[in-house]
Amino acid sequence: MADISQSPGLSPAGETLLRHYRAQVFNRRFYSVLIVIGVLVALGAAMAYANAANSGKFIERLPFMFDFIKNFTPRDPLEIFRAMFDLPSPYYDGSQKFDYTANRIWLTDSLYIPYFVYQLIVTVNIAIVSTIIGGTLAFCLCFFAATNLVGAGAVRWFMRRVMEVLRAFPEIVIAGLLTAILSIGPIAAIAAVSLHTIGALGKLFFEVVENADMKPDEGLKSVGASWLERVRYAIVPQVMPNFVSYGLLRLEINVRASTIIGAVGGGGIGEVFRLSIGRDYAAQTYAIIILLLVSIIAIDQFSGWLRRRLVGDQGFNSAKASI
Repeated sequence: MADISQSPGLSPAGETLLRHYRAQVFNRRFYSVLIVIGVLVALGAAMAYANAANSGKFIERLPFMFDFIKNFTPRDPLEIFRAMFDLPSPYYDGSQKFDYTANRIWLTDSLYIPYFVYQLIVTVNIAIVSTIIGGTLAFCLCFFAATNLVGAGAVRWFMRRVMEVLRAFPEIVIAGLLTAILSIGPIAAIAAVSLHTIGALGKLFFEVVENADMKPDEGLKSVGASWLERVRYAIVPQVMPNFVSYGLLRLEINVRASTIIGAVGGGGIGEVFRLSIGRDYAAQTYAIIILLLVSIIAIDQFSGWLRRRLVGDQGFNSAKASI
């Protein structure tokens, strides 16, 4: 295509159009450069503040950022799996660092659950229970926050404000407040993650409800169906696959949140991870990281399988075709 700036014999209207085009291109490039400069200045100011807040050692220590990872390695790669499954270590010297068999969870005289696997089960249980509690309450409340079901009145306003308050604070902050009442342990973690889940899933749920097709609702309304019947038979069948998808995504998030809360006294594998990395137990730390990665991958695969069962292969194939 020929450049219009090289086209001979432009009319006055064409020359005016060309000037406006060049002006727009110049303005776009000018503002793009200003934005880039602004971001670089803000980044430099942030780095300078971080350096000053860190007693002037932030920039000096940047070259040594990966020294910890390089030095924090087990003596033998097989030590990671010995620590993971509570197997005896050939390097056992009487210290807890290589004593992997002491914390076995015995089921019978000859059958045990590895300690880290048991702690992972505790963490996953916290996440599952929290997701069930939070998801159930979010499901019940989201319909009262949807404009197409209750209008723009006080009920919708109140429900949305409640959800905003519940998701305004991170789970770890809520857990810190609840531990003063419920003491340290899984109960405080379940309560904290459940409350945050209500707020987060409630917002996602009512947005799905507001995008639902209202023609089935209008049909039921015309034959005298009650509000609950309209929700049950016109709205829920449409939104349930998305609800389940969001719920399973939230389960993955809650596994990570439960791990973080465990590091501050909520129980589970997070607490064990904090102690392990603090005591320089490299093999045990890497074993915990691998277990967490495997659990997240397994939950993700289960999420995809369950969604496929709910939506069907046709829905997945059409989604792939649209990409």
